[in-house]
Amino acid sequence: MKIYSEDASKQYHTQVGKGDVGRYVLMPGDPKRCAGIARYLEDPALIADSREYVTYTGLLEGEKVSVTSTGIGGPSTAIAMEELHLCGADTFVRVGTCGGMQPEVKSGDIIVASGAVRMEGTSREYAPIEYPAVASVQVVNALTSAAEELGFAHHTGVVQCKDSFFGQHEPEMMPAGYELIQKWEAWKRMGCLASEMESAALFIVAAKLGARAGTCLLVVANQEREKLGLDNPVVHDTDQTIRVAVEAVRRLIREDRKKSASACGSGVRIP
Repeated sequence: MKIYSEDASKQYHTQVGKGDVGRYVLMPGDPKRCAGIARYLEDPALIADSREYVTYTGLLEGEKVSVTSTGIGGPSTAIAMEELHLCGADTFVRVGTCGGMQPEVKSGDIIVASGAVRMEGTSREYAPIEYPAVASVQVVNALTSAAEELGFAHHTGVVQCKDSFFGQHEPEMMPAGYELIQKWEAWKRMGCLASEMESAALFIVAAKLGARAGTCLLVVANQEREKLGLDNPVVHDTDQTIRVAVEAVRRLIREDRKKSASACGSGVRIP
């Protein structure tokens, strides 16, 4: 691909270069959340601030770990992943928010996505729609174990991804609302836990790159509980979600080190 950046050593959109980021990357949507997540790292430093992409890099367990925001939706998420991967990243953990879809999913709960409904556009430009958007088993297990250890209410399962926030919340106002409403009911009947906007692209792009990816989400509210007259406060504090994601990355680092040590001990050459 042609280099578009004014600085040839930096990626065009994110403005990060080789050596700037770690193998493991925590990925919030909102750039303003990056500094708060970076505080969980040792010696975090601001690496780049370009467009919707803010990047910090620090240490966890002595390993270089980065935080990069994706902005909203699949297109910007895919760009971030592609450029970060070119700079050495291979494990991506989304730290975001969502809206609950099942009555048992309450505001403030944590969702660990095992897979995602591809009701968005970005992933279709990577793989045929028949290919499933699934998270990496290692990352899912690390996130679930972290949530359990920390004692946070959580659910693991499929989430729905879309491109239109208002299409979810006001489908009756959309010219294509008939389709949005019918499909929403189908996703509910299939047990979708929550709706968000990035995980389908995250999982499909990771598959294309041969990378690992997982998603940890805060349930901000649940419109289905609202319809049923159930308690449905709006929650904004993402700290528990961040703590789960950080702990999961710690676990992944430890597991990766054990595998590397085991492989070296058996005489297997590690590239």
